[in-house]
Amino acid sequence: MHSPINGLTFCIHTFGCQMNKHDSERIAGMLEALGALMVETVEESDVVVFMTCCVREAADTRLYGQVASMKNIPLRAESPLSKRVIAVGGCIGQRDGGKLTEALPHLDVVFGTHNLGSLPRLLEAAIEGQGKQVEVLAASSEFPTELPTSREHSWAAWLPITIGCNNFCSYCIVPYVRGRERSRRADDIVREADELVKSGVKEIMLIGQNVNSYGLDSDEGVSFAQLLHRVSQTGIERIRFMTSHPKDLSDALIDEMAHNPAVAPHLHLPVQAGSNRILQAMNRRYTREQYLEKVQKLRAAIPHIGLTTDLIVAFPGETEAEFEDTLSLVEQVRYDSAYTFIYSPRKGTRAAEMPGRIAPDVASARIERLIALQEKITGEVLASMRGEIVQALVEGVSRRRENQLTGKTGRNINVNFNGAPDDIGKMVRVRITGAGSNTLRGEKVEE
Repeated sequence: MHSPINGLTFCIHTFGCQMNKHDSERIAGMLEALGALMVETVEESDVVVFMTCCVREAADTRLYGQVASMKNIPLRAESPLSKRVIAVGGCIGQRDGGKLTEALPHLDVVFGTHNLGSLPRLLEAAIEGQGKQVEVLAASSEFPTELPTSREHSWAAWLPITIGCNNFCSYCIVPYVRGRERSRRADDIVREADELVKSGVKEIMLIGQNVNSYGLDSDEGVSFAQLLHRVSQTGIERIRFMTSHPKDLSDALIDEMAHNPAVAPHLHLPVQAGSNRILQAMNRRYTREQYLEKVQKLRAAIPHIGLTTDLIVAFPGETEAEFEDTLSLVEQVRYDSAYTFIYSPRKGTRAAEMPGRIAPDVASARIERLIALQEKITGEVLASMRGEIVQALVEGVSRRRENQLTGKTGRNINVNFNGAPDDIGKMVRVRITGAGSNTLRGEKVEE
């Protein structure tokens, strides 16, 4: 049956986490399967899809501004449509549903996190003049990975192993918009990983809101460490995973990372804060001391591991001394890099009702101090890597130097080096010769 989507152009604007990025690949796959062509800009697009995140207030503001601006961008002259079709999905779509069409009258389609596969049908109805289409389900019967995909790179792939989250950190909206945690069957994950390897994929990123708790909700008896081992047996060259919750980081997982050469020597381990009182208020369910003990175990087992993290400053009631606790923890751990945020209240979360909101000028001063400290540490960490030989997955031509390539090391650090175009998509050995503020410089080591 001919779809009205056939022959149209589309672009996708993606905000937020790796799950949203993976969902966007699935949307691209579904639309391309119906004959649509993906383009880079709104000006070229007949259909624009926004995949949204509602973790921070700025994301809401950004979405409303960008959707509103669509009114002023003319449709391409060759378009078969009379107006551009605009769709909003992801976490804001799940949270707000039909309210979005009231606030943004020119919005055509709203869908949630649990009904990604419905988007083609909803777009078709909107294109055929059946009015605004809103469908937001309370739960999902499918994993996003069971839909068609269109990956950004042929050599790297996302592979979801869980959806949803059971942690209910007091500041986080994710469990309310992504639902309760559900693990995918291990056999299905391994089978898909094997298919990816056979298609030429060199690196697989296992993703979930909390990959460390994989399997706790199922009766299969497969832990995350065991799943890593099984995926590595497909012959994949490199495995990454995120995000990891510190409370569920097991000794078995550390041991698997230490002894499995396919697992990248990198761990993103969000600590969020360095104060025990703040961690308790965040409902993180570990202490500063427990976190540091796990870092010590990781470094003892994998001396060259690269650690990265998430940090929130100005959580309600945070004192200057408690902020200093975060600074001292960062000094002690010495992360390769960190994502830093000023606390953003999210309606519906427990933290949004907490007293002790920090003044904006105090919050800004704190995050500036934190960023300055982390930038200093990052520079020192990168400089210390000079002379090392690393494996880099080559991703393309350097943005700054057209005669150089850029790749990702096992520690997930960008490295620029001289190489040939046919190195793109391959693992190559690179000797580190220097470092910038957040990237490495190197030279290819011939085999």
